[in-house]
Amino acid sequence: MAMTDDADLFAATDAPEDVTRPLAVRMRPATLDEVVGQDHVLGPGSPLRRLANPASKGSLTAPSSIILFGPPGVGKTTLAYIVAKQSGRVFEELSAVTSGVKDVRAVLDRAHRRLVAEGKETVLFIDEVHRFSKSQQDALLPSVENRDVTFIAATTENPSFSVIKPLLSRSVVVKLESLEPDDLKTLIERALNDPRGLKGEVRATDEAVDEIVRMAGGDARKTLTILEAAAGAMTGDTARKKGARLPIITPEVVSQVMDVATVRYDKGGDDHYDVISAFIKSMRGSDVDAALHYLARMIRAGEDPRFIARRIMIAAAEEVGMAAPQILEVTVAAAQAVAMIGMPEARIILAEATVAVATAPKSNASYLAIDQALADVDAGRIGEVPLHLRNAPTKLMKDWGNHEGYRYAHDWPGAVAPQQYMPDELVGREYYHPNDRGYEHEVKPRLDRIRAILHAERPKPGTDGER
Repeated sequence: MAMTDDADLFAATDAPEDVTRPLAVRMRPATLDEVVGQDHVLGPGSPLRRLANPASKGSLTAPSSIILFGPPGVGKTTLAYIVAKQSGRVFEELSAVTSGVKDVRAVLDRAHRRLVAEGKETVLFIDEVHRFSKSQQDALLPSVENRDVTFIAATTENPSFSVIKPLLSRSVVVKLESLEPDDLKTLIERALNDPRGLKGEVRATDEAVDEIVRMAGGDARKTLTILEAAAGAMTGDTARKKGARLPIITPEVVSQVMDVATVRYDKGGDDHYDVISAFIKSMRGSDVDAALHYLARMIRAGEDPRFIARRIMIAAAEEVGMAAPQILEVTVAAAQAVAMIGMPEARIILAEATVAVATAPKSNASYLAIDQALADVDAGRIGEVPLHLRNAPTKLMKDWGNHEGYRYAHDWPGAVAPQQYMPDELVGREYYHPNDRGYEHEVKPRLDRIRAILHAERPKPGTDGER
């Protein structure tokens, strides 16, 4: 989709009598000063302020490419509209969902001709730029670099992972935040009274406003959508008769029109990674309640339950380990059950596995042990396998000394034979150091005794040799 007429873009905000558009569109800010909740990126001298200044046209120092990164409903599209309108640039828009390389090149050619023939600059806005393929993003580079267009993109995914490096290096990334409750309340109050909005024809109790804010999850568009639905339920979508009492929106009305709160969770973006990170860290930290909270958020957001089950299995091995080795069995069984049963019943299985990991004693000794062993291998500390441990299926290999002198563990007391297993270069190297929590409390003294036998040493004082 391409748009070039600023009047079309801002018709809703410039024409109070146009009440057919959604409330969220009618209440779209017309200037940067009307934008709520993004003060941290709209201060004096900020890239967006400089770009919205009409004096920025033709400037060699003004930003030529901006990527707006943030969750839905925080004003990314609105900011692009405002920058184009306030600066006097022509506005063109492409959707990454419906546009191909041909569409990109057509818009860029049009912008180049406009600049050369009429001296008019163009703002090219691309929504959901993370959906653009590499070839589509590559097609933008020459025009961005040559300033044929002022490029503004919007994405809900971290641009570090979704935007190609050449384009990212030429752009200023502006991170937008979810709106705070006070910001959303400001929007509600404005919409209730503004001639573009509900014109003071409907009121809302403080409790109803709080309920709308709670359900909106920091999303301005969602806030106004819920408010509009609640107002419609009260008025029956008809004008109030002269002298009639103002309809009042209550929490019950809000609950009636919106029965489930919005969950802030973008499965392809940072919300996905932030929530799963918090989930894992809560299990690691033994905060079972927090772990269940993040599990609930993932479930409500529609996260793949098999993905959640895999992360729980990993946590069982990495965080619990040998302190409670049976927990891994529990989580593996849970993952298998989730795959067989599916949602919604799988939520119970996931909860049980989460509780098992979160409440179990913790040890990362196995995790650290394998990483240290891998580090030695990566550093070249390998050495030859001792001859007595080598395979000897042929006479020639026996003549080489393979297997000679090997001590069969089961022929020795406790099934532990004193002999060298490590390569010569690594004799005495120890990777696994159990702690004193859970089952590892029992493993540690036994391991001390085993190591003493393997190295033909006497058991350490205070330990009883199991021979």
